[in-house]
Amino acid sequence: MIEILNSARLERARDTGALVGNILHTLKQRSAVGTNLLDIDQWAKEMITEAGAQSCYVDYAPSFGRGPFGHYICTAVNDGVLHGRPHNYTLADGDLLTLDLAVARGGVAADAAISFLVGKARPAESVAMIEATERALAAGIAAAKPGARIGDLSHAIGTVLSKAGYPINTEFGGHGIGSTMHQDPHVANTGRPGRGYKLRPGLLLALEPWVMADTATLVTDADGWTLRSATGCRTAHSEHTIAITDSGAEILTRP
Repeated sequence: MIEILNSARLERARDTGALVGNILHTLKQRSAVGTNLLDIDQWAKEMITEAGAQSCYVDYAPSFGRGPFGHYICTAVNDGVLHGRPHNYTLADGDLLTLDLAVARGGVAADAAISFLVGKARPAESVAMIEATERALAAGIAAAKPGARIGDLSHAIGTVLSKAGYPINTEFGGHGIGSTMHQDPHVANTGRPGRGYKLRPGLLLALEPWVMADTATLVTDADGWTLRSATGCRTAHSEHTIAITDSGAEILTRP
């Protein structure tokens, strides 16, 4: 299903997007050496509940997961990259943490992710990988405008990631979003320009470049949810929800 939002629903999307951005910003500020991933999940729950919103993850049970996710946010550390299930782990100096949050309020969902280093350590390879996903996200957003094709966005994202030297996995990528978290169209993180669905004003997309340092192969953790790099290398993931407008793309999930 592909939804096109009218002006009233687009305004609600802006509201939800700002909430997601603000929660992620707050959680990043609170995430320090000694913080437990379960604390981050609890903080997310409290902020979502206080805002009168609903987590898109608690009851999320797609075919690739093991039962309902059961938590309020995805927390992936170091070699974890997608669908990181919060567990009893205490963050250490130099850990690369990815927070991925999807929330619904007013009948519209928004989805965003950030990767960052915890503490004072700044491994150069990790910094470069995070920055590459952020540049790729910016390139995908710049390519998003009425009349563009999904392949134009994928090509823009993939060009940045490839030039940075990262293998690209196409199993998971960006997606449409609206009344539900995951909708068509799929937005792969590499592709051919001029192909795929033509963008229209009112369309919401969650663009999410993610990479693993030296592999394109994922493995599933014993929890049945967390996806990790097959080689144990570090990973990074950046995501924004955007709205296609008459003049281009509007980022909804900035804090």
